[in-house]
Amino acid sequence: MNRAAIAQAITNGETSLGIEFGSTRVKAVLIDNNFQTIASGSFEWENRLEDGYWTYNLVDIITGLQTAYSEMKQEVERIYGVTIRTIGAIGFSAMMHGYMAFDKTGELLVPFRTWRNATTSAAAKELTAAFQFNIPERWSIAHLYQAIMNDEDHLPRIDVVTTLAGFIHWLLTGKKAIGIGDASGMFPIDETTQDYNEEMVRKFDEIIKDKGYPWKLLDVLPKVYNAGEQAGVLTDIGAKILDRSKNLQAGIPICPPEGDAGTGMVATNSVRKRTGNVSVGTSVFAMVVLEKELKKVYPEIDLVTTPTGSPVGMVHANNCSSDMNAWMGLFREFTEAMGIKTEPSLIFEVMLNKALQADPDGGGLLSYGYLSGENITGFESGRPLFVRSPESNFNLANFMRTHLFTAFGALKIGMDLLHKEEKVSIDSIVAHGGLFKTPIVGQKMVAAAMNAPVSVMTTAGDGGAWGMALLASYMINSTEKESLADYLDQKVFAFIDGQEIYPDAFDVEGFEQFIERYKAGLEIEKAAVNYLI
Repeated sequence: MNRAAIAQAITNGETSLGIEFGSTRVKAVLIDNNFQTIASGSFEWENRLEDGYWTYNLVDIITGLQTAYSEMKQEVERIYGVTIRTIGAIGFSAMMHGYMAFDKTGELLVPFRTWRNATTSAAAKELTAAFQFNIPERWSIAHLYQAIMNDEDHLPRIDVVTTLAGFIHWLLTGKKAIGIGDASGMFPIDETTQDYNEEMVRKFDEIIKDKGYPWKLLDVLPKVYNAGEQAGVLTDIGAKILDRSKNLQAGIPICPPEGDAGTGMVATNSVRKRTGNVSVGTSVFAMVVLEKELKKVYPEIDLVTTPTGSPVGMVHANNCSSDMNAWMGLFREFTEAMGIKTEPSLIFEVMLNKALQADPDGGGLLSYGYLSGENITGFESGRPLFVRSPESNFNLANFMRTHLFTAFGALKIGMDLLHKEEKVSIDSIVAHGGLFKTPIVGQKMVAAAMNAPVSVMTTAGDGGAWGMALLASYMINSTEKESLADYLDQKVFAFIDGQEIYPDAFDVEGFEQFIERYKAGLEIEKAAVNYLI
């Protein structure tokens, strides 16, 4: 559409808005009915370690929401000359898992405990044994049960436990709702009922009955909704919170809030069985839509769902790009000290491309980007670490390849279980995240880790916020019997280009050598955690 037509579509509310709370950025993306991004806005933030927990405070959460929306709104006004007063549909998404507990007055009882915390290992192990179903440390139910094991004071006051996306949705609609994909990071989902697993709910209530709390589990969990269902409307109060200029009208339909895993699947057209995607950021996770149940319970593999409730094998590593970002900051400081002003994006591009000139295994170098604990390798806390032997081939190319390999090291350990133990078939993998703004390099590394072809689409930069906007669009624009997979295949991605890269034997063999060094060197990381205070 031309500018005038887009301006008219905005005025008419023929748009969809997705707002996603990522680990380093809150992003708002407004799309038209052709699924093209009209405008976007963002807010940069970082989690903080406070009183032993990784958290974001409520002020930053609301500021991020309002700033991302405001920047998007201002871009619309600047480019199209109109003010947003209505939107066809809105959806909110955020980092999955974590723990937000509120009382009946809406007071947050303890600071938001994010997915990054590795403080729930005892609870996760006990629940996994009780359910015979893997309960990861990040899941909301693990946080709740760990609080119970710790006999925390806030527990009798709980009225609702939800995720960050669920909280934003509740704040702006008044509805305690959750999308099924995000719900599957709170508590196990039954594919047949498309709801929380009743037998496991019963077991949990039985386990805690002697505590005497004035609630049972289903009393405090949000209601589960499927993609395509309406989960509320923007209230008058919600409109004023979202849009500080008070131009936005109430009554806009809101779709179920989702987790970043679900929006990643949507943004990469990976909701059909035998498809998968990799999302790269502060953390990294791979999702594969499963054809059948896994034969065993693996602590390294989460079982979650698509936004339509299909089972998904998820390998989630807590650490990915943060340590590499820190090194890029160091190189930027060096260039500035040399009197050279360089854009950070150029530094990333130059440094990442050096990895293509490296030895296959990274020259014998070893790195761990563990800013926090890592569940796959069994660490409750971490120390970023770079080591080499006197015989290592220490140069810039190998340094960069090593940091790229280690960003996907824990992920590869989990994915090898799906490939080698469960013989899971994957027809296609799509990667998304900021790393892929530099062409080819990250894609080649992921292809080596997965030993499978990896595609990056031209929409990869918009990521989960765009995927959330697509879910909002699906709610209001799909036909009655049109599945989400068909909607994505036939309407959204029919004309979107992507570049596919097949694994290079050179890279695959090198990664296999590196991962053996990575696993053997975990004792070094353990020593760093124990002795580096």
